[in-house]
Amino acid sequence: MNINKFLELVKSKKKQHQQVFKKLKGINTKVLDQNFHQAHQEVFTEFNCLECANCCKTTSPRLYPIDIERMANALQMRPSELMDKYIVMDEDQDYVFHSSPCPFLEQDNTCRIYEFRPKACREYPHTDRKNMIQILDLTYKNIAVCPAVFIMIERIKDKMKL
Repeated sequence: MNINKFLELVKSKKKQHQQVFKKLKGINTKVLDQNFHQAHQEVFTEFNCLECANCCKTTSPRLYPIDIERMANALQMRPSELMDKYIVMDEDQDYVFHSSPCPFLEQDNTCRIYEFRPKACREYPHTDRKNMIQILDLTYKNIAVCPAVFIMIERIKDKMKL
């Protein structure tokens, strides 16, 4: 995955995707969920996240206390040590990793703490959840982060003739 070519493609489709998302906001929630879930399943049978890992390289998940505890246990350190070493509070008062790429991202795009990764990482890119209408703004932002989301939107756009 050439990330620069991907970002150029995202930029070239920005206005088109803005229009698509305006239309998606007017679609019945059940229909919207069905289309996202189908596209999610199709795309993730074809797409290998380990070839990209752009989410891990460019964004930080919101970390909950349970995430911090789980990661600290996995790394055999106290939660306070983990927080001092890897975590900050952002402007929204959320705990996030202090830097990108993720401090647990390995050279081969695997995650050093995969089995213990935060909830937000487990669920990313959130395109298989119920009530997609509630996170359409986040999904729109994720087009520029995750090539799989970009592909899903293109498929949904074509299938629904948006």
